[in-house]
Amino acid sequence: MDGLFPGTVTTVTAEVRIQIRWRDVDAYGHVNNAVFLNYLEEARDRLVESLFGADAWDFVVARVAIDFRSELQQRDREVIVRCGITSFGTSSIRTVELVHAADGRLSAEAESVIVARDPEAGRSRPLTEAERNTLQRAMEADGAV
Repeated sequence: MDGLFPGTVTTVTAEVRIQIRWRDVDAYGHVNNAVFLNYLEEARDRLVESLFGADAWDFVVARVAIDFRSELQQRDREVIVRCGITSFGTSSIRTVELVHAADGRLSAEAESVIVARDPEAGRSRPLTEAERNTLQRAMEADGAV
């Protein structure tokens, strides 16, 4: 299966459309780099929620790397963000995300690592057997494994 990025295998994708708000734009007239984190988060949240439902909030971001490709401006009106899982480990899930302008132009590519979190201990925890099974089934259904 082709991935979101050349040379990667992704599965279990989610897509969100987000309106570019006036507050997203900085003094340079483009969407501020920090706002991209919010766009990426919306897609990751949708993906994790589609997999784990109410338990989706037991995950936190451990790493995000963004490569900016083209600027977004208010006149672009909206972005389309796609997120997919590339792999999972003992306590983490690796994702890739793409941010496109509504005209299809690639604006940013990102990679993220999210980790399962124990809310009582305030630190990472291993993925449960149920979570691992859900991820494995989803990846097998998409032909990624």
